[in-house]
Amino acid sequence: MAVATTLAQSRADKWWPGYSGSADNSRYFASRQIDKSNVARLQVAWTYPFGDTGSAPIVVRGVVYGRGRNGSLVAVDATTGKELWIRENMNGMTSRGMNYWESADGRDQRLIYAMNSLLQTLDAKTGRPIMSFGTNGVVDLRVGIDGRDPATLGNIQSNTPGEVFQNLIILGSATGEGYMSPPGDIRAYDILSGKLVWTFHTVPRPGEFGYDTWPKDAWKYVGGVNNWGEMTVDAGRGIVYIPLGSPTYDFYGVDRTGANLFGTSVVALEARTGKRLWHFQIVHHDLWDLDPSAAPQLTTIRHNGRNRDVVVISSKTTWLYVLDRVTGEPIWPIEERAVPKSDMPGEQSWPTQPYPTNPPPHGRQTFGVDDISPHLTAAEADAVRKRLLGAKNQGPFTPISYDFTMHMPTSNGGVLFGGMASEPRGAVYVVSHDNPGILRLVRPGENAGRGGGAPPVPPGQALYQQNCQSCHGPDRLGTDGGVPLLHTAADPANNIAAGAPRFDASAIRAAVTAGKGRMPPFPHLTPADVENLVTFLTTAPGGRGVGGAGRGRGAGPAGSGAPPELIVGSGSVSVRAEAPGGRGRGALPPYPEGVPQYERPVINEYNTLGNRIAPPFTSIVKYDLNQPRIAWRIGFGDDPALAARGITGTGAPAILNGLVVTESGLLFGAGADNQIRAWDTETGRQLWVSRFGGNFVGSPAMYETAGRQYLLITAASTAGGRGGGTPPPAGVPMGWIAYALPAK
Repeated sequence: MAVATTLAQSRADKWWPGYSGSADNSRYFASRQIDKSNVARLQVAWTYPFGDTGSAPIVVRGVVYGRGRNGSLVAVDATTGKELWIRENMNGMTSRGMNYWESADGRDQRLIYAMNSLLQTLDAKTGRPIMSFGTNGVVDLRVGIDGRDPATLGNIQSNTPGEVFQNLIILGSATGEGYMSPPGDIRAYDILSGKLVWTFHTVPRPGEFGYDTWPKDAWKYVGGVNNWGEMTVDAGRGIVYIPLGSPTYDFYGVDRTGANLFGTSVVALEARTGKRLWHFQIVHHDLWDLDPSAAPQLTTIRHNGRNRDVVVISSKTTWLYVLDRVTGEPIWPIEERAVPKSDMPGEQSWPTQPYPTNPPPHGRQTFGVDDISPHLTAAEADAVRKRLLGAKNQGPFTPISYDFTMHMPTSNGGVLFGGMASEPRGAVYVVSHDNPGILRLVRPGENAGRGGGAPPVPPGQALYQQNCQSCHGPDRLGTDGGVPLLHTAADPANNIAAGAPRFDASAIRAAVTAGKGRMPPFPHLTPADVENLVTFLTTAPGGRGVGGAGRGRGAGPAGSGAPPELIVGSGSVSVRAEAPGGRGRGALPPYPEGVPQYERPVINEYNTLGNRIAPPFTSIVKYDLNQPRIAWRIGFGDDPALAARGITGTGAPAILNGLVVTESGLLFGAGADNQIRAWDTETGRQLWVSRFGGNFVGSPAMYETAGRQYLLITAASTAGGRGGGTPPPAGVPMGWIAYALPAK
């Protein structure tokens, strides 16, 4: 067994101990070593060629912890990239990152994550499980959801790892987006024992604040209202700020009349007890899935001649909501304005919605024929124009119905998780998505997009159409919001034919049940549903299934290929006995006794239009909240297809990558074009750029050790992304890449 030796730690060392650097999620790094005068001298200090992407690394005490080697959890030396230990077969682990905690004397160092809805901890020095945590080393997160039998629940862990406050790990969940999914209670557990310390009910129970904003006993059948994204801790005040998702079903609310607290809201809770201090609802009775998921930002602004500590929230609405950190009072007026009324039978849409008066929105809120991209062909532009003219389009908050509806801002636009960063004195940075969509609701049994007249399809294909097609496309070749599931080109050297499935059965099962990157888990799918979906996705169109390791339920887990002496373990600390695992879409239970048996329509698909709108598609926007104003706006890198035509600075649709801002006035980020850039925070001017080879999803990390500051990009060890494996230019680095100034 290998044991990682904790490297000597200087008081000058600065680490990146959390998902976004620290519990305040500012992505701010207080160092001046790399600055505007020398950033152009950055060079590759080391690479780790076995890296995976999509999971945020943490860096503590000289060690980088992250995902590599075919889904393993790896520990590498932060100054060289040398492997220290590997825990294999960690598919199913919290996909966007993990947490770190250590005791006051530094002797007890723990990595904290969930895997297949089992919360667990490892000794960070050795990679070995801590069996005194919970029961047999795990805590089952499916236990304790009021009104839900754990045996009927699928995977409910969030892809995002939660936050540490003192000796607590505070967790959200991803409870599913279908009807009858469980509510997303916020829970805090003791890091040493695994004991549940407190619970906050996001769909209030009888007698709790907000219960009267729902129908009677709605908590028994309404789900969602979950923290599937990020949260922020003000450690000094002991307050945790938690963005909460929309109620289920996201686009239809006949069965949930009322304002629906705490749906599409931010709640400020006492971190030690879970007591509600205040809340702010961003959308009342949300029918558009406009929930917040990016971490609220903590900063101090100058307002009316005095300093104000504020929390800054954004969501898919494209507004910033700037509130007093302690009271929740808006710094500038937020007005309730009338919005269009829904014409869906039985729908009681809320008559007004909050409109911030300051600062201005960071993204576009309408999309009409004059906004169509000039870079489309005439035929493409004409097709978009016809769709726009045929859709209901009343601006923001146009209610969705059985007719095609223009959705702008959309549920895949505005600010998404990972999309905010800030400085201590009023500067806030936003990754803003202009990503319109056209969609409609379809009645139960209606075959979306086929007019109801298509012949029956195999069960796996039907599940794909209902759950996956909106992101991965009807032909499985990807969209702006999802990667291709088939190889788009042949690779004879690796015996891969064009159109062959890209992922084997084990990888698909892990992604569907635990989520991966931006993709949530699908806990409503039964084991039989999952197997039908696996069968469909491992079969080429018109062809046969994928062969080789990982195919079929009986195949063993794939190995990491690591030297045996570095492997310290494999898989989950413990496993849960197989349970029914949730409910398939075709077997929804009835509403509880006394509740009408409502019709349950679903959307046909997200149908985001991405690059059909005039660029920029994704922008970086800097706010100076001391003014308040937008200081500057730039495209987040290039769209590869447009850049090939000489059109640059547009950003690319659906970039789910974040930023790092430094005390020295630099902003770092990598878009969808495999280039890491540095910009001047004062002007937005680009100061440095470097190309890398592997696909990258996530945010950079930064740390300083042994007198040297490092910028870390956890890219993949192979090319990927929407191109489905386009080879990178010769000589560019692959895998994880650490940049630094030349060594002295």
